[in-house]
Amino acid sequence: MRREQLEHVLRAASTIVGERDILVIGSQAILGTIPDEDLPIEATTSIEADLALFDDPADEKADQIDGAIGELSQFHATYGYYAQGVGVSTAILPSGWHERLVSLETPDTVPGRGLCLDPHDCVVSKLVAGRWKDQDFARALLREHLVDADTLIERIELLDVSVDQKSRLRAWVDKHR
Repeated sequence: MRREQLEHVLRAASTIVGERDILVIGSQAILGTIPDEDLPIEATTSIEADLALFDDPADEKADQIDGAIGELSQFHATYGYYAQGVGVSTAILPSGWHERLVSLETPDTVPGRGLCLDPHDCVVSKLVAGRWKDQDFARALLREHLVDADTLIERIELLDVSVDQKSRLRAWVDKHR
């Protein structure tokens, strides 16, 4: 996904749910901070943007996004990319992540704006998820020096996970510095 595609998804999602602030919680949050032309291919291959809303305890608004512009929707068929509405609790994030959100607000996101995870918080959440594609994403950003290994380790310490899991995550980062 490219930034202009994320902006389109944000504009559509904001219109659908009638909310200005849309949380970009998946890997495409990286587009809020780093221009797509500066990203490695592993960071832009996804065709979906995971979007959440702050005030959506029953995930009803997330379901509206899924139904209107989600996978296999007419939006997806027309544009080749889509949004997946998710709950905020989908990702395990370091404490303080709210304060580090990056705003993506351009004329192309109006009437909305994306509140994107900080790149380090995004990578840490991907490492917690632990899927191969998430590790490829994290490894590529480390390789290109788009995230800092020491900052990742600091953020890992802010996770609410077991000591063993923190140790495994730190070892992964140290291995891929």
